Amino acid sequence: MTKRRATIARRLVEAQHNAAMLTTFNEIDMTAIMDLRARRKESFKQQHGVGLGIASFFVKTSIAALRAFPQLNAEIQGDEIVLKRYYDIGMAVGVEGGLVVPVLRDADQMSFAEIEIAIRDYAARAADETLTLQDLAGGTFTITNGGVFGSLLSTPILNPPQVGILGLHKIQDRAVAIDGQVVIRPMMYVALSYDHRIVDGREAVQFLVKIKEFSEDPAQLVLES
Repeated sequence: MTKRRATIARRLVEAQHNAAMLTTFNEIDMTAIMDLRARRKESFKQQHGVGLGIASFFVKTSIAALRAFPQLNAEIQGDEIVLKRYYDIGMAVGVEGGLVVPVLRDADQMSFAEIEIAIRDYAARAADETLTLQDLAGGTFTITNGGVFGSLLSTPILNPPQVGILGLHKIQDRAVAIDGQVVIRPMMYVALSYDHRIVDGREAVQFLVKIKEFSEDPAQLVLES
């Protein structure tokens, strides 16, 4: 094993052994986000020099949901639950040799453009192995996107000592029933793995429902901010 692979292996085993890990699932109609991106992508790129991806939307929706359910932005220290009032969001990046999770510091204070720029910078530095330990340290919640590799559904593993991780997947046209009619919509499964020691199933399910609601009606993000 390389040093990176050995570290990844050790942490994954620790996550499995040291947490009561469960996963809950939901699905999101991505029509609103896709339409918004289609309308704004050219002007966004001209203004900021970077494309408008879906990652920034899910960073924003995750922060809004974490505010509503702070147990998922916490960690266990001994016999205490430490709730964190800041939002350092880890973004899992798959590269040759293993997965790394650089962290967006104070992501709640970042704009969509700042998030997109930071994610692209991290991805580039992960590929050429110039990420620093500071880039990878800490984090209060993680987002991972298996959809970029074609994954339709998966159960993400916690990134200790965090107690929640959101898994995104492939956006795929599917037939769904809306108002009694069968229509084709771009749908995406989402998964939330959580530590059942401090997060109950009710909160986990409601957290994922919040992600779904914010994603299907992005205007709510403005009202919540």
